[in-house]
Amino acid sequence: MNRIDRLFGILTLLQSKKYITAEKIAERFDMSIRTVYRDIKALGEQGIPVSFEQHKGYYLVQGYFLPPVSFNMEEANALLLVESLVNGFADNSIRTHYSTALTKVKAVLKSGQKEKLETLNQHIKLQIPERLNFNFEYLSLIQHAIAEKHLIELDYKNNKEEVSKREVEPIGLIFYAFSWHLIAWCHYRNEYRDFNLTRIICLKNRGIPFKKTQHMPLSEYMHLLPVNY
Repeated sequence: MNRIDRLFGILTLLQSKKYITAEKIAERFDMSIRTVYRDIKALGEQGIPVSFEQHKGYYLVQGYFLPPVSFNMEEANALLLVESLVNGFADNSIRTHYSTALTKVKAVLKSGQKEKLETLNQHIKLQIPERLNFNFEYLSLIQHAIAEKHLIELDYKNNKEEVSKREVEPIGLIFYAFSWHLIAWCHYRNEYRDFNLTRIICLKNRGIPFKKTQHMPLSEYMHLLPVNY
């Protein structure tokens, strides 16, 4: 992350919290406390009113930014609940993007709303089975490939532990049987195939447009799923 992006990230973080310590900022952006001090000073030199309160941390002077969007508490609470579901059912890439988006939402809340939201966050927990620990970073990349209609190249390990390289045209993502599945036209098999994301070893978007001009709707493929859960 370059310094401009980091400074903007710190500013957004300051907007999303009533107070935040230098240690928390350092942890969020993986940098030293000394660098935090320099960045806070840089924000101040740009006319951004960052203040500090002993034992609490840094904060932005109330009213510095006019919120571009307003959320009521019910909407903010709903997004907070979805965060738990994202953490449980998405992968690392989606968790990161959702966390960034939620931080931007929190940034436009009033101070009292932020306090209530942070309190509520301590009272929402999700018990996730080990099988739902999706420790990969494919979903965001696949979403982009689907939207742009780009070919994906992947190394896939089947049920027999055999590894093969595939070039596929993704038509959708389906969550069923407690796992995410990529549905795609496989040029190796010359048919639509179902790839369990937990069996993908590596995956990359080649940036090359689809070779097939027409694809079946994902809703139609869902009728072919082996289970109904």
